Amino acid sequence: MSVLDKRSAGRRQPRPGASPDTDAGDTAAADTTAGADKSAPERGRSGRRGLPLALNAVSVALGIALWWALASAGFKLPTPPEVVSRAGTLIGDGTLADDALASLTRVLVGFALGTAVAVPVGFLMGWYGILRGLIEPWIQFFRTIPPLAIIPLAVVAMGIDETPKIFVIFLAAFLACVISTFQGVVNVDRTLINAARVLGAGDATIFARVVVPASTPFILVGMRVGLGSAWATLVAAELIAAQEGLGYRMQNAQLYYDLPTIFVGLISIGILGLLMDRVLLLAERRLTRWQERR
Repeated sequence: MSVLDKRSAGRRQPRPGASPDTDAGDTAAADTTAGADKSAPERGRSGRRGLPLALNAVSVALGIALWWALASAGFKLPTPPEVVSRAGTLIGDGTLADDALASLTRVLVGFALGTAVAVPVGFLMGWYGILRGLIEPWIQFFRTIPPLAIIPLAVVAMGIDETPKIFVIFLAAFLACVISTFQGVVNVDRTLINAARVLGAGDATIFARVVVPASTPFILVGMRVGLGSAWATLVAAELIAAQEGLGYRMQNAQLYYDLPTIFVGLISIGILGLLMDRVLLLAERRLTRWQERR
């Protein structure tokens, strides 16, 4: 068989009663339809990604407009231009950068330590019934005590340096994250564990391949809640003989009724907390791609 014969044999034979031109047109139409089907989900996904950003921008604009309207109506609030002017002054002399760095360092250290301790403790509580019975009463006991109430004890026991500030932030993050991790372990579907045992998996394999992945969404949610608790505790923690920090600056501005500086501190804490939360949210989406989402 010649090369031309082989090429002719490899071509798709036309349908009975149909011309070659018709078949070519059908093939082109099918390819066009397939391409349109593939591009439609991509356009849908890009549209869904852009919509929340647009809504966020609209929400921020409306919030600023409402704030400006309330300040103009006579409420004791600084106007947005006054806050921007004060922020420019604090940025220009380096005060805002120093305060933000000091507060961010305390939050990161306390949050990281709290999470690092909470995750293994939560796993142990959820996996071993004996340890659960020993640890859970103390966790629930301290959960009813606000971390701010620990500040006087922390000052007496640890002094007035950075240790008590970081400790109360650590405690706030730990208590929020440990409960979420514990709930993640005890809520693992028993069917998955039993199926792994039937397939011959041991406790270590089940724990690493079943329990940990199934608990990851709970852990990340607990970390996000713990991060919010850490920032909420920061202002009170910086009352402990602090010389810099966003909370310290706000408390110092309160003495002079300096509302623009207070607003600059509030907005700075909100922006830093929002950025950190978005980092955790991105990690959650990447680590839990197997989850169905709405």
